Amino acid sequence: MLTNYLKIAWKVLLRHPFYTFITLFGISFTLTVLMVLTAFIDHLVGSHYPETNRYRSLYIERIRLEDSARSSMMSTSMSYRFLADITKTLKTPERVSIFSTPHGSNAYAGSRKIKLDTKFTDANFWRVMEFDFLEGKPYNEQNIANGEFVAVITDRVKEAYFDNPDEPAVGKSIELENVTYRVIGVVRGVPLTRLFTAADVYFPYTVPKSNYQNTGNTGNYQAILLSKDKKEMEEVRHEFQGRISQLPLPGVEGWFKYAVLTVPSEPYVENFLGILFSRKDTVAIFIGVVTFVMLMLMGLPTLNLINLNVSRIMERSSEIGIRKAFGAPVRALLWQFIVENIFITFIGGAVALAFTLTIIYLVNTSGWIAHADLAINFSVFAVSVLLCLLFGLLSGVLPALRMSKLSIIEALKS
Repeated sequence: MLTNYLKIAWKVLLRHPFYTFITLFGISFTLTVLMVLTAFIDHLVGSHYPETNRYRSLYIERIRLEDSARSSMMSTSMSYRFLADITKTLKTPERVSIFSTPHGSNAYAGSRKIKLDTKFTDANFWRVMEFDFLEGKPYNEQNIANGEFVAVITDRVKEAYFDNPDEPAVGKSIELENVTYRVIGVVRGVPLTRLFTAADVYFPYTVPKSNYQNTGNTGNYQAILLSKDKKEMEEVRHEFQGRISQLPLPGVEGWFKYAVLTVPSEPYVENFLGILFSRKDTVAIFIGVVTFVMLMLMGLPTLNLINLNVSRIMERSSEIGIRKAFGAPVRALLWQFIVENIFITFIGGAVALAFTLTIIYLVNTSGWIAHADLAINFSVFAVSVLLCLLFGLLSGVLPALRMSKLSIIEALKS
């Protein structure tokens, strides 16, 4: 029966090419927008290179200090000492990494100035993250203990800095801010949207200008707590927050006297929204706005397609009347029209998938987002299939329900 419905749907599409073109254009355009948007959201918050362990990581991004009246607040990154004293003695995480926020630096290749983002990290950074090493290896605890001036650079820096990028970069020297470092490894570059890992050059936290010896609570460092699996994340968070609650209060940070100290430890999505929006109600508003936009993107084209489907099905009213006269139940007619609409929706979805792949390729190769790696992975594909089904049902159920309930006389008269 399903095969017959699909054959009928194909013949109906060929009957009026213009209506078919309009319908497919509306479906494919809408689904293309939704697929690209889904791929971009997945690119921002999904577990991707090199943060493939996001799903079991807690991000410690900033410390918040408030006075006793909670009328003044200081919110900033933390010092290495503050984070090390708390996180390095935790028992529940599998690993802990402390690293700095990106810092702008300049390098010179001959007369050319190269603007670079640098990051200071501990050795665990390379174990919590999963970088692709094109050459060499990461620095380890021994390199850090020896105070070695070593660096890991990206493939982009290698191509821009060295005269012959085809030669190995490991063992060569790179000079930044009048300090010379030995290149120990070359990694594939990280998209700028990976806020915790994106940089051009990575140094041990003990090299000059890292400010790791600051004695206060605030500084320019952040941390990631990697749990053994997703189920243990709450246990890790509980232990960390227990340590935070034991810190002495009140205190003084520079000129600021504080009575309340909080350090959120959050999954990536929660932290990402917190960076964009400081207030929880604003986060809820943002999610509401995104949901509204998604519904509008699907709702308006759906209404137009409902009208087109009503017109298309009305032309077949005599067919409906004859089938009902021979005893076809309403459920069978309803199922036929829904299958037909889902069929055309999936054709539009296939066209949209081709458009989406083209757009993603253009974005990845355009350089608009450095090292961009948007893709149609399993998650994005699954959401795309779900959108096709939802779109097909929304635009097909109402017309089909209306037409299948026509009386035999009304149908034959139409």
